[in-house]
Amino acid sequence: AVMKMKQILLPSMLIAVLFIGMTACKKKEDTIANIYVRDEGNAVVEGAMVVLYGTNTQNPPVQLVAVYDTAYTNAAGLATFNYNDIYQLGQAGVAVLDIKAQLLNKIGQGIIKIEPEQINEETVFIQP
Repeated sequence: AVMKMKQILLPSMLIAVLFIGMTACKKKEDTIANIYVRDEGNAVVEGAMVVLYGTNTQNPPVQLVAVYDTAYTNAAGLATFNYNDIYQLGQAGVAVLDIKAQLLNKIGQGIIKIEPEQINEETVFIQP
């Protein structure tokens, strides 16, 4: 009877372990774009309007995501954008976005490559 119990118990335990392993899900990490804005004298710029825009350049393009987001820099000259909603877990692909930063008559432009589940950073210099 002990032998028979082992034969039933072992496969049941194996199935339970496999099932638990399949249902455990990986937590999606944040996909962040941090844009630092500085002026021609390399000083941080607070209150600058930062616009990120572009389209998803995934290859092959499964779904084109039009991006047009605006944020303002804080006291450290930093504007933060969260792109968790664009990236689905396991989705490969990179978005290359254009950056436009402006404060009064000072404007700067740049480009940022957004890697999924990473903190992506770029600095833009604005000048008259």
